Amino acid sequence: MDSSEYHKPSFRTSKKRDSEEHSLQQTTANKRPVLGEITNSLIFSSSQCSFSDQEMTDKDLDTDELPEVRSVDCPEKSGSSLSIYNHLRSLEMELHMKFLPNNIENAHNGDSGLTFTRWREILVDWLVEVAEEYKLVSDTLYLTISHMDRYLSWHVVDRNNLQLLGVCCMLIASKHEEISPPHVEDFCYITDNTYTKEQVLNMEREVHRFLTCEGAPTVKVFLRIFTKVSLENWKAPDVEFELLICYLAELSLLDHRCAQLLPSKVAASAIFLSRFTIQPGEHPWCLALQHYTGYRPSELKECILAIHDLQLNRKGSSLRAIRNKYKENKFRRVAELSSPSEIPADYFEDIVSNHSTGS
Repeated sequence: MDSSEYHKPSFRTSKKRDSEEHSLQQTTANKRPVLGEITNSLIFSSSQCSFSDQEMTDKDLDTDELPEVRSVDCPEKSGSSLSIYNHLRSLEMELHMKFLPNNIENAHNGDSGLTFTRWREILVDWLVEVAEEYKLVSDTLYLTISHMDRYLSWHVVDRNNLQLLGVCCMLIASKHEEISPPHVEDFCYITDNTYTKEQVLNMEREVHRFLTCEGAPTVKVFLRIFTKVSLENWKAPDVEFELLICYLAELSLLDHRCAQLLPSKVAASAIFLSRFTIQPGEHPWCLALQHYTGYRPSELKECILAIHDLQLNRKGSSLRAIRNKYKENKFRRVAELSSPSEIPADYFEDIVSNHSTGS
């Protein structure tokens, strides 16, 4: 990538791949399918796409392409659920203590005129496209970014190797989350063979040695818990609300500041902003959410405002992968929803009993 201007990492599109496959069809009949043909049969299974246990009947939505949004029971309903939730919170705190937030901005030793955080945004945007191309579950994307940021908080990485780090983290995350993870060769191919198989494997081993726990809780994990609580204490269109949460949470992946926060805090902030977007005249928080998330609105303010800036694209970013993704009909075009430019200051004040209904 030219240091004088940014270019998104090399990415072989479906059209280019289709033409190449056609030309090689006669001589490579038994060759393993390339990434565009690799699918995950569990992506939209009933166990992963509950949408609050409501059956999807909207004719405008293709039920075979609905994104997965799994919710779990509220802690009050099950002692095991409470135990699991407390374990997740303890685990994220433990991993957060090992995260060096100031290092992520200095984890790049190239001579580009662009800041490292800008290179990171470009890489995340590209990884979103790769995840869509492979039809990977969203958990894989979140875990990929989590692995990448944890590694960057401790290691200096040249900008020329950032893409290599990204695909290696996605390779590791895919093995953890996917039923049929892509092969090493597929990740070489998706980078237009910028890196060799040996380079990818060497980097994978290096990242593996650094990571102490592949099952680190991500924003997606907490979204499932908080979404369930929110829907039980709020009257709003369930599907649109859940898809909007997914959209705002994915936008947060672009901002390195959100990577420095606890995943549970980012998830709670996405819930808050989604409620505000759909019903801006009503208080977005409630006592139930405050109780189960453990966060008061004032504690979420910094993260909420960061995601709000991303939603309104106040910086005029040209990175469009997430926005274009959620402008599709299967996502109810929630990327086109907009919230007021300012969030009332009193929404960040402590919740009192008259808001306990969550309306």
